[in-house]
Amino acid sequence: MDALPDLKIISNVAVGFDNIDVAAATKRGINVTNTPDVLTDTTADFAFALLMATARRVVESDRYLRAARWDQWHIDLLVGHDVHHATLGIFGIGRIGRAVARRGRGFDMRVMYHDAFRLDAAGESELGVEYADADTLLREADFVSLHVPLLPETRKLIGAPEFKKMKQTAILINTSRGPVVDETALADALIAGEIAGAGIDVFEREPAVEPRLLKLENAVLTPHIASASVATRRRMCTLAAENVVAGLEGRRPPNLVNSELHD
Repeated sequence: MDALPDLKIISNVAVGFDNIDVAAATKRGINVTNTPDVLTDTTADFAFALLMATARRVVESDRYLRAARWDQWHIDLLVGHDVHHATLGIFGIGRIGRAVARRGRGFDMRVMYHDAFRLDAAGESELGVEYADADTLLREADFVSLHVPLLPETRKLIGAPEFKKMKQTAILINTSRGPVVDETALADALIAGEIAGAGIDVFEREPAVEPRLLKLENAVLTPHIASASVATRRRMCTLAAENVVAGLEGRRPPNLVNSELHD
């Protein structure tokens, strides 16, 4: 912003905007926009893909077969964890969290959630979810899926104390923001067997990854691609462009983050 004194709009091609100093932009009268909604279902699909791949050891099995290690069928060969009828715990019941909850119900899962703002009874009934405090969710969930924005109160939301509360058979899924999870503590927990596995799409210091995670078979790691379908990325880029055009023409952009500039 210092380098671009005539800057009028910052159009983020993402739903999150923690990479932008919104307060500084607002002070300078710069519109900040994002691309919500269009990536909800695609991201939820990917969160569930990570969940299933980690639970059923899909990536590990692929490597095992390609390495020509498969000699014959064994009763306990690469056994994993069932998804159906398991308990899914969701942190953050916004757009994506709700979409993941619906997918969980499709697998006959018990779905719990924790959020700073609880849904009303009708909303919980419609989604088929039950509210729980954070400690209860961590203790009872077989899968913990994170769908919170990166805020001061969610930074390192899941760290060493939280891993100790989780089941040893539990699996952590993160498609939200990397700093929501303490990566060092995650590696410690996976190595010590405090939890069974993790499916991680976002990292604390992208593109860097905690080196120990790269060596673990019970960690499925992907390079921040939860919204990366052809159709969704096209919609995200189109929406970002529409935000830019509106901002440059002096109109209120469709997805304005710092709405006070146009109130």
